[in-house]
Amino acid sequence: MKIVATAMLGTILCTASLPKPSAAVSSRTIASFVASSIGRSTSSSPTTTSRNMMSTQTPEQKQSLIDCPTIPLRDGTSHPAIGFGTYKVGFIPASASSAVASAGATDEPQRTAEDCVTDALNSGYRFLECAEFYGNEQEVGKAIKASGVRREDLFICSKVWTTTIEKGDDAIRAQLEKTLSDLGTDYVDLYLIHWPVPGKHVDAYKTVLDLKKEGKVKNVGVSNYAVEDYKELLSAGITSEDKPVVNQIEINPFLYRKNTIDYFKSEGVVMQSYRSLRDGKAMDNPTLISLGEKYNKSPAQILGRWCVQHGFVYVPKSVKIERMVENAQVFDFELSEEEMATLDALTTFDAFETFFGLYKKCVNRDTSKDGSMEGVKTDITID
Repeated sequence: MKIVATAMLGTILCTASLPKPSAAVSSRTIASFVASSIGRSTSSSPTTTSRNMMSTQTPEQKQSLIDCPTIPLRDGTSHPAIGFGTYKVGFIPASASSAVASAGATDEPQRTAEDCVTDALNSGYRFLECAEFYGNEQEVGKAIKASGVRREDLFICSKVWTTTIEKGDDAIRAQLEKTLSDLGTDYVDLYLIHWPVPGKHVDAYKTVLDLKKEGKVKNVGVSNYAVEDYKELLSAGITSEDKPVVNQIEINPFLYRKNTIDYFKSEGVVMQSYRSLRDGKAMDNPTLISLGEKYNKSPAQILGRWCVQHGFVYVPKSVKIERMVENAQVFDFELSEEEMATLDALTTFDAFETFFGLYKKCVNRDTSKDGSMEGVKTDITID
């Protein structure tokens, strides 16, 4: 069932069907990786909590994360199936949804992004998800430099923010140069348009394509694009060779937009998942708890497993090293088809409506049109 959001939304009953994996996984498949990981893992007492299990990391676990499965992009580039997200790591952007609520909430010092990314790299993460908006790329660059990890062993993604997209070509070029300088590299593996800013995102995408031709960007993608935003790109003359290789959107069992995902899959676009762990807001869900008890895993690990088993790029984030380690332990077990279908069915129509409200708010966020509906699409596929 395809749900198109319009100015008047009716009540629609959503039913779940068992999906196929959304992308082929190259080299070491997730299935083979699961088998080998289970073979390496040591058994633990059923009474041992996953929290205690994950408080330390074995050398084998670190190496498994370094050697994680990859998903092929359209040009054959291997995209790691798991990465470390840096949003709100060491810095909270001024217009972040919780910035006002959290301002002044605590006097305790926060860990820096450098410290957190250092822990992530030491734990074995090799894909770093960054962005202009996150405001911490210089700190991320310090961690990369100090880590000793070779640049060719890293996969670095960044995103250009709405304010820069609105300003156009020169601003986008200047921002990429700043990003490269801050991160201490002369190229990024993947550069995304953060939001489809009305009337601006198509030209911004074309600028990033030019930057790819200049060797400063290896692959080009988008973020938060609805099907209709993507079609707008195609109608503007973007060729099959230059189509986005990735669309980064919120994906978890509580916002599983299957029709949107299936459309992008059919276009050869790999789906990156943000809010894979739903910002920690679903850890008391009975279904996650029950599955966690069955597999001796935490609710977060069940969410992560669901993500990678569907073939989405899984991007957890935490400022605590024990959580970083825990979040990565998703390749040593497998959910049944019935369990996957049960998780798929956790999305409600209210979740689609909430998504649509956020989309309408954010496409103009921080631009000169902030707070207005000028140019905002009111008919998009929301499921």
